[in-house]
Amino acid sequence: MNSKQYPSFRDAVADIPDGAIIAFGGFAMPGTPFNLIKALAEQGAKHLTCIANTTGGAQQPRMPDLGLLVEQGQVRKVICAFTAATRASDVLPFTKYYEAGEVEAELVPQGTLAERLRAAGAGIPAFYTPAAVGTELAHGRETRVMNGREYLLEYALPVDYAFLRARRADAFGNLQFHRSQRNFNPVMAMAARVAIVEVDEDILPVGAIDPDQVHTPGIFIHRLVRVPPPPGGIWPVVRQERRR
Repeated sequence: MNSKQYPSFRDAVADIPDGAIIAFGGFAMPGTPFNLIKALAEQGAKHLTCIANTTGGAQQPRMPDLGLLVEQGQVRKVICAFTAATRASDVLPFTKYYEAGEVEAELVPQGTLAERLRAAGAGIPAFYTPAAVGTELAHGRETRVMNGREYLLEYALPVDYAFLRARRADAFGNLQFHRSQRNFNPVMAMAARVAIVEVDEDILPVGAIDPDQVHTPGIFIHRLVRVPPPPGGIWPVVRQERRR
C-alpha cells in the first residue's frame, strides 16, 4: 500500500490545477480545513469552482477560509447553501466580488447540497426533492408530480478534490470526527476523486481505530497531513459558553 501520509500541506495540494472543482468541509469553525485552504492560497490555483456551506470570511478572528480564496481572485464560482451573511453585522468578501460580476454563485438548499454530494458518492446521477419547489431556484427547471406533490430534479455533484478536517485517522485513512466536526466532511469525501484530510492528532497505525468508531472509511481518503501545533498549524478558536 502506498503511503497516504504527506509531509506538508504544501505537498498535499501541489498538483491541484487551475479550474479544479473543490469541496470544503466545515460548518463555521468545526471541521473546516484551514491549513489546506491556506496552502492552496499560497499555491495559487485559479478559476476554481468551490463547494461549501458558506462563502466564508465571517469568522472573527479572521481565519483562512473560502473567503481568502475569493479575495485573492482564485475563485470562478461558488456553490453554497449560504451566499449571503447570516447576520447584518457580517461583511463577506464574496459579496463585493459577486456584485462586481467577478465571481458566479449557485445557491443550493443545505439539505439538497448534502444530498447532491452523497448521490455523487453513491453513483446516483440525479434525484427529485421537494426543496425549492415554487421558488426562484426552481425557475425553468424540471419538476415532476408524484403522489400529488411536486418535486424538483437535482443532479449529483461530483468533485475533483475534497478538503476535510478530522480529529483522528489511521494510516489507511479511516477517519474519526469530533462531534459537529463531522458535518459535510463524510459526504464530500465520498463525492471526491481525491480527498485530502488535515488531522488533529497523530496518524495512528492501521487497525488502531475500532471499526465501529470509523466515521469515514479509508477507501474514500487519499491524502493525510498531520496538523502541527501552533505556530506551525492553524487551529480553530473555541469559545466557551457561559454557564448560567
